[in-house]
Amino acid sequence: MSVVILYGTETGNCELVAHAIADVLAADHDPSIYDMSEFAVEDLDPENFLVVICSTYGEGELPTGAEPFAAELDEVAPDLTGVRFAVFGLGDTVYGETFNRGGEIMAEKLTARGATQVGEHARHDNSSAIKPSAMAAQWAQDLIPVIAPVNA
Repeated sequence: MSVVILYGTETGNCELVAHAIADVLAADHDPSIYDMSEFAVEDLDPENFLVVICSTYGEGELPTGAEPFAAELDEVAPDLTGVRFAVFGLGDTVYGETFNRGGEIMAEKLTARGATQVGEHARHDNSSAIKPSAMAAQWAQDLIPVIAPVNA
């Protein structure tokens, strides 16, 4: 099964996380990485496993890089039944209630269209000593059993 990794970022950290996840999944899957701002909603395919990486900007908003994709999900309102996805969010607990809201917004938008979230919803805290790419690599290892094998 191919894996499509979409990232929505403000500062570029999500792109680094996307590459860390792709490195882990490359052994058993065929990951492709796309900036959410350059990915069309109509290209979402139930044949692919979707990994969404999204930061949180400002007071709980989507980052600039995720806004076009999120808007397209709302406008096109595709039927995403059969699409399975996992979310890795980036945020900072210093923002309290809006911590990691960007990833939650993307999960809500996808599930509202019929997609199914699987695996642990990862929430990286920028206030922690853990580097986002290190957390992402471990999370991706845990995700491998959830993704169907290539030859399934």
